[in-house]
Amino acid sequence: MSKIIDTAHVFFFVVGLEVRQEFAHGALRDTSRARLAVIAGVASVALPALVYVLVVGAAGAEGIEGWGAVVGTDTAFMLGALAIVGPRLSGQLRVFLLTLTVVDDFLAVSIIGIFYSEEIRIVPLLVALACLLALWLLGRSRQWSAAPYVLIVLGLWLATLSSGVHASLAGMIAGLLIPAYPTRRHKVVAARQLFRDFWQSPSASSARAVGRGLSRGVSVNERLHEYLRLPTALLAVPIFALANAGVDLRGGLLVDSLGSPVTWGVVAGLVLGKLLGIGLATLLAVRLGAGRLPEGVGMGSVFGGAALSGIGFTVSLLIIGLAFGTTSDLGRQATLGVFVAMVLACVLGWAIFKVAARRWGEETADLPMTLEPPVDPEVDHIRGPEDAQLTLVEFVDFECPFCAHATGSWEDLHERFGDDLRYVVRHLPHHPHGPIAARAAEAAANQGMFWPWLDFVFTRQHALERDNLVDYAVELGLDVETFTEDLDSAEVAKRVERDAASAADSGAHATPTFFVEGCRLLGSYDARTLTAMLESSRRGTRTQEIPA
Repeated sequence: MSKIIDTAHVFFFVVGLEVRQEFAHGALRDTSRARLAVIAGVASVALPALVYVLVVGAAGAEGIEGWGAVVGTDTAFMLGALAIVGPRLSGQLRVFLLTLTVVDDFLAVSIIGIFYSEEIRIVPLLVALACLLALWLLGRSRQWSAAPYVLIVLGLWLATLSSGVHASLAGMIAGLLIPAYPTRRHKVVAARQLFRDFWQSPSASSARAVGRGLSRGVSVNERLHEYLRLPTALLAVPIFALANAGVDLRGGLLVDSLGSPVTWGVVAGLVLGKLLGIGLATLLAVRLGAGRLPEGVGMGSVFGGAALSGIGFTVSLLIIGLAFGTTSDLGRQATLGVFVAMVLACVLGWAIFKVAARRWGEETADLPMTLEPPVDPEVDHIRGPEDAQLTLVEFVDFECPFCAHATGSWEDLHERFGDDLRYVVRHLPHHPHGPIAARAAEAAANQGMFWPWLDFVFTRQHALERDNLVDYAVELGLDVETFTEDLDSAEVAKRVERDAASAADSGAHATPTFFVEGCRLLGSYDARTLTAMLESSRRGTRTQEIPA
């Protein structure tokens, strides 16, 4: 059992890191979506426990104390099952399920501590709480180095193991306390200068300075997540499986279990309780306006994910061991119920996903991947031949520090592909000065000056107030009176809104977002990556990275 706890600490730490990123600069910045996941998470604990109590209690059988076995979801196995039986693209559904399972597992671990822990050691528990406080203070101090966080997390792990509290609880909270934030442009610029120093005078000290500068540019959360993500995925699930590989069915246990209210209480609680708890709570919350589903996720996909949440496995087996003991008859009957529920949950989830795809068109549960509408030379701003072999579309915000004209990627691409590439820009204003800057670009476009304006203003991102934009119009020789009229016109505003609607329909929610030959690019968008994608498109061998 200790192997389960040790591995659970690491796995749930990684889960906590990922959820913190989503809250900081991902889908869960929207409080209504985060609130929906919390509502579903609470329901996914309450209804399964109620179902178990009703099934076992109605039979008047012993074993009612095992109700905690059905409250938790095994996140590792649930996500693995989602990757196998879920939609081809399920990134947004995955984030939703991750968030509600954090709530689910937090409550489950709290239940273990309150109802199933025989001995809580106060001193190690206080040490663990002190470690959590230290993590919070470290994050507040904007400490960029990962080493202090790692040391405190190791201390937290040891203290939690000694305290008698389930290690996954501490792991999740620790991950949520590691700070995450979007990469800041000035940190990237500083790292570039350090690399230039190393280029001009290579030495151990300048190399160390480059490493430190690069680390400062990316949040501790993302760096730790990158280091731990793959090892955790490769090791956590196998260790979970090996630690719980078998259940002894000798001595007529199988026949006894099939007639045991405890077995069927576990099956009903995990399979029906999770399905109805998450599914109905989400549906009701959405209908009442208490929360919003993630973009690209339909209710059919939610019910499919709810069914997969019936995979209790690790947490369920842990509580069964605490409630009954793993070698008792009740313990073995409940354990068999967990395995039966695991199989049924996967089959039920697969069936629901298939029905959702066929009847409601929910073939994906993620943001769209295809550019909508396609490039139209009559409407879009195109640099390069209109009939060029390759098309690169970028959604930009004039205040975005990472868009291609700000970073120089476009210059590299144009040098490489020349007239074989047409470059299209669409607006996605989401920074404070983005809307007025986008309208100003369209006002300049009305005078045939979109591209000169783009090149000029991207070098002046620090000054995008209205007066600044009018001054730029003067410097570029535009008709200022016409420019200011167009800047406030409904026609120009509608043109920018068209691009913003295109971004939403195409799955672009931040800048820069690139589309290579009409397919949204995931991951890195540096000039080397864009060049490789365009080259593979030209050869007809382009592949698109699909997130797990």
